[in-house]
Formats: sequence, structure tokens, C-alpha cells
Amino acid sequence: MEHAHPRGDMQASLNRTAFAATWHCLTGCAIGEVLGLVIATALGWGNVTSIAIAVVLAFFFGYSLTLRPLLASGVSLRQATRVAFAADTVSIAVMELVDNGFVLLVPGAMEAGLGDLLFWWSLAVGLFVAFWAAFPVNRALIGRGRGHAVVHEFH
Repeated sequence: MEHAHPRGDMQASLNRTAFAATWHCLTGCAIGEVLGLVIATALGWGNVTSIAIAVVLAFFFGYSLTLRPLLASGVSLRQATRVAFAADTVSIAVMELVDNGFVLLVPGAMEAGLGDLLFWWSLAVGLFVAFWAAFPVNRALIGRGRGHAVVHEFH
């Protein structure tokens, strides 16, 4: 019978943790991006304002998804906020930069309306690409005891 190699188990565990952290980040970013772009598009706002509200809401929802369970487990608001910022800031920033950069590069995506497939396609593909850009960043941070590794100290 072959025994699993401890290093292989650690790598798999690191990959799983990084995947979960990136998925968590994607969820917050997607909520913020979709809500922000829907609001901006419905109100006819320009590209800069549209991106700005989407990014602000992505950070808000990304941090909120980390804060909620920390606060529910009895961590003080001050400490939970510090943990959320430490856990999520780099990941959200990478995800937002890549996602918005992708959408800006797709011809006509920023001018597309809510009823246009191009609007939803560019947003979905942008988030998909952003996930895979943020994954190695999260993996490296967690491997160094940073990023979402900070949150796991409270679980």
C-alpha cells in the first residue's frame, strides 16, 4: 500500500484553501460588480462612474462576506475589520483590476445595455479571468500565512 506524501497533501490543502478563498472573493466581487454596473447602466452613467461604483461595491461586498461570520463568532468589529482588510484587499484589488480591464478591452462592452448579451458575456468572462488571476495571488499569500490564512485563525 502506497502512502500519501506529506508535501503532496500540503500542496493539495493549499490549493483547496486558495480556491475557496478566491471563490469567496469572486462572490463578493461578482455581487458588487453586477449591482454596480446594473445601477450605472440603468441610470445611464459614463464608464468612469460605472467602474467606480462597481469597484466600491465589490470591495464592500467582499469585505462584508468576511466580516459577517467573524462578527457572528464574537470577534469585535474593530478586529474583524482589520482581519477582513488583511484577508481580502489584495485579492479584491487583483480581481477588480483584471475584471474591469477585461471589460474595457471588449469592444462595445461598456456601451452595451442590460438586455445585451455582450454586457453579460463580458462581465462573466471578465470575472472568470479575474478568478484565475487572483488564485495564484491568494495561494502565495496563504502559503506565507497572509491573506485568507489570517481569517482561518478565527475558525
